[in-house]
Amino acid sequence: MTTVVTRTVEYPADGLTMIGHLAVPAGDGPRPGVLLGPEGPGLSDVERRRADALAELGYVALAFDIHGGRHLTDPQQMLARCMPLLADPARMREIGHAALEVLLAEPRTDPDRIAAIGYGTGGGIALELGRDGVDLRAIGTVNALMTGRPGEAQRIRCPVWAAVGSEDPIMPAAQRDAFTAEMQAAGVDWRLVVYGGAGHAFHHPMPDDAHVLPGVGYHRRHAQRNWRDVVNLLTECVPVTV
Repeated sequence: MTTVVTRTVEYPADGLTMIGHLAVPAGDGPRPGVLLGPEGPGLSDVERRRADALAELGYVALAFDIHGGRHLTDPQQMLARCMPLLADPARMREIGHAALEVLLAEPRTDPDRIAAIGYGTGGGIALELGRDGVDLRAIGTVNALMTGRPGEAQRIRCPVWAAVGSEDPIMPAAQRDAFTAEMQAAGVDWRLVVYGGAGHAFHHPMPDDAHVLPGVGYHRRHAQRNWRDVVNLLTECVPVTV
């Protein structure tokens, strides 16, 4: 197992002071970088541990913040923050670009080998970076089949891998169809994985007393499969070479 060095990073975005989690593998020389975006409630220990796991595999990983250091456990508070954000591509791009600048400022990050992985709102931000023409090697989204403004998907310059639960009421079949139609029309190299029986945020372990929206719930088996799929995407598109 590779030794990992982690640190908290503060940076401005969206009128807030964001507090991200940067994980860097031990050793010398450049390594691929991964932006890791959280679900709607915001950055949590789940994403921090995933960034650490990616660093153990040899990636420089930044689990980025979307709420200025807050984790919004109340669903209504989360929706009040996220719904206007998701309706504003410029704001999503600002948050994504600010995080990307932090990742690129790390000397170990190879600026020519960057991927963006995002869950829920964080996945929407990853997609908007692609639609903004950012030079990414891969985009991976989970529970984030948000379509963009007409024609902008043509700016995506890398493979897009998307995943969703079959029983996700927030990303139903009609949304899946709209997203894949957008990707296909833009000539994007895209894939969609549908995990049977899983709901929204199926990858995210939650405490028993968590307040969640209907259709949100953890699915252990698919969560494990989903993580393997994410790692396989990175291995294919941004392999670690020492």
